[in-house]
Amino acid sequence: MSVVLLDEAIVHYEVLGKGRPVIFLHSWIGSWQYWISAMQVASTSFRAYALDLWGFGDTTHKTTHYTIDQQVALLRAFLKEMGIGKVALVGHGLGALVALDYTSKYSDEVDRIMAINCPVKSGMLHEKMRKISTIAGLVEWISGSAPNVQAALGDATKADLSAIATTVNGGRAGEIFTKANRQHTPCLLVNGRNDPAVSVPDIHQISDFSHLSHQIVLEKSGHFPMIDDAAKFNRLLTDFLALDSGLSPSELQLKDEWRRRVR
Repeated sequence: MSVVLLDEAIVHYEVLGKGRPVIFLHSWIGSWQYWISAMQVASTSFRAYALDLWGFGDTTHKTTHYTIDQQVALLRAFLKEMGIGKVALVGHGLGALVALDYTSKYSDEVDRIMAINCPVKSGMLHEKMRKISTIAGLVEWISGSAPNVQAALGDATKADLSAIATTVNGGRAGEIFTKANRQHTPCLLVNGRNDPAVSVPDIHQISDFSHLSHQIVLEKSGHFPMIDDAAKFNRLLTDFLALDSGLSPSELQLKDEWRRRVR
């Protein structure tokens, strides 16, 4: 286990591979752990990092640091501490919001973003997320009791429930995406069609995307496409990271396996 001391508190992370940096940021449920397969794939060409945000996994529970702004500050401090320059960000749910907010503030430091099951507009996050009473119940609902998903969420119970509630109830999703969208950083939005927690953007919402944003829907996936359909997700991740800097992810639709209705 690797740790770094930031703001006088322990932040847990893991790293694989060599090359240009890519950072994986987890959702409201789980920790760095469910990124293992994706990290292994990315690490063949990149230096892949995954960290636990404040209040999750083996990172310190610091209740004053549970807002998205503080999670963004954690990411910035981590990048500075590790000497990481321009970076690709792969964020999921909460992690996607952190990645987008980071990009809106420090666009020169972000090469590209993959935002997975991210609520890009207000009202896209299921109301049940705001009424959570136990992490176990939330895991069961979001995972659909799929054994492979639950196995990958072994660290989920380590989370502080208030760390989830603080960001779920923050109400900044639409604002965060709008600001990041204006930065014209290449952004690939990936949605699992069967995600119970985050609805898929409709055609009207997609019409607001910048020319450097693109959406792909994985029809057989739920909230965890990196687990539900790992082979397809990892191929998509590889192709996305391999795009030349500054290219729109819409270039991916030239490949038959990613062909999909777009705006």
